[in-house]
Amino acid sequence: MSAPNVHRKNFLSEFSVSSPSFLWLTIFFLLPTLIIFAISFRSRGEFGGIGDQWTLETLQSIAHPNYPSIIWRTIWMSLACTGLTLAIAVPVAYHMARVSAKMRDLMMLLTIIPFWTNFLIRIFAWKSVLHPEGFLKQFLVWCHLVNPDATLLYRPEAVLLVMIYTELPFAILPLYAAAEKFDFSLFDAAMDLGATRLRAFFSIFVPGIADGLLSACLMVLIPCIGSYVIPDMVGGKDSMMLGNVIVRMTLENRNIPAAAALSAVLTVVMFLPLLFFLKGKKNPDGSAAPAKEVV
Repeated sequence: MSAPNVHRKNFLSEFSVSSPSFLWLTIFFLLPTLIIFAISFRSRGEFGGIGDQWTLETLQSIAHPNYPSIIWRTIWMSLACTGLTLAIAVPVAYHMARVSAKMRDLMMLLTIIPFWTNFLIRIFAWKSVLHPEGFLKQFLVWCHLVNPDATLLYRPEAVLLVMIYTELPFAILPLYAAAEKFDFSLFDAAMDLGATRLRAFFSIFVPGIADGLLSACLMVLIPCIGSYVIPDMVGGKDSMMLGNVIVRMTLENRNIPAAAALSAVLTVVMFLPLLFFLKGKKNPDGSAAPAKEVV
């Protein structure tokens, strides 16, 4: 069989396998995204909803003085949540990969236990913990760490705390999958050559789980950027994020085009980490890296 026929046969074989996934992604991901971008160029209806005219005023309305500050708050809180979550998850993944199998199973169970409870119930539980009459506030007052009139709820710090709690399992699991495949003999060799455990951790272990770090970063950062339930329930006016504005425009103001315009901005913001991820999956010469398992 000639080379062109072989390549054609391989292409048809690969296309037949990937076409169902490609069709699924096109119908349920690509087309809705394109529809959102198209609606952002429509006018608002007289009684709400989507109007009949095409206009740029909807996109221009994003320049409202309140929106840039909300977009910036969304970005910095998402980045802060991602950084703090990874700072906690990396040592946990390292410890899980080095303990005994029995202890590893126990730690894995403790990691996934929060998924057994409804998401809203967990947030309400945090509201009880952070309540002015809650045990955490009383304990901090007893330790003279906060004033009796201090408020733990409805602050950006409360939103950040609950977001870290929510996203932590999504960081631990891919990091543990990468750490489990790591060759710890390299870590031990570095210590034998005089490196401290901390230096070996940052110089050998962390670069060795780079794929897991990128995966965990995406799995935490993207949901944080689109978060709206947590800021709505435990945050205040100064904690409003872009997702809250989109929900309010959709349900209260019925300004669908404006909500679509902000969603388009949110999509672009969420696409940037994906580009960084794809860039990190290339070789130094710019060619695509070999396919690896990414959790």
